[in-house]
Amino acid sequence: MKPSNNILEELSALRRADAKAREASVPLAEMMRRAADAPTVRDFAAAFAGEGVHVIAELKRASPSEGMIREDFRPVELARELEDAGAAALSVLCEPHRFLGDERYLADVRRDAEIPVLYKDFITTRYQVATARAAGADAVLLIAAVLDDAALADLLGFARSFGMEALVETHDAQEIARAVSCGAKVVGVNCRNLRNFATDVSLLEALVGEIPAGCVRIAESGMHTAEAVSRAKAAGADGFLVGTALMRAARPGTKLKDLIS
Repeated sequence: MKPSNNILEELSALRRADAKAREASVPLAEMMRRAADAPTVRDFAAAFAGEGVHVIAELKRASPSEGMIREDFRPVELARELEDAGAAALSVLCEPHRFLGDERYLADVRRDAEIPVLYKDFITTRYQVATARAAGADAVLLIAAVLDDAALADLLGFARSFGMEALVETHDAQEIARAVSCGAKVVGVNCRNLRNFATDVSLLEALVGEIPAGCVRIAESGMHTAEAVSRAKAAGADGFLVGTALMRAARPGTKLKDLIS
């Protein structure tokens, strides 16, 4: 699976179309009713408070840049192993076309886990946010690069109307400023360029200081080694989203312990 020149727009458009098709059979009002009946929200932002290395352990089968990452993908077993190994939160890839995800993975993980769970997808509509909460999500991913200010502020507010928080993903100083001005409280710096999938961990070190005090600062992508995590923590990151390194490991829990040691 080779990434397109602009995988971000491609997947956002696909997921908008998926949501529109689903809404034809399950209207927004019904999805919001299901969301209201979902389990009580856990505090995602609080997972990164205090001393220590706070990792969001990500569960994913595949990605556009890496292809198949974990053929034997058992999300509930993996989540249990990673939680036992010290994960602060879990992230579940729900995008089906290029990441081979499914929101049912998140629903199953959320029923079993005791830590907050992030719904990771390409979200651009209120319907998708409601769908995430109905599946049991405690937080959603919002990508600043694909949302204008009005949409970002609206989706942040809509997520919070269910009690959820949002991890707002950014790639440069301008996106960080936009995220903060729209009310983001958990801001991620993704070291992976979603347009060409190149990774540059030094991007985090250059940008993390742009995120103001009072916000939770998350390092995303490139956190494959204890050294990378240590560098990011020294730069000021409060949390670390780690996916591929864990999913490629024969024993993800052991790999996680190595990263947070």
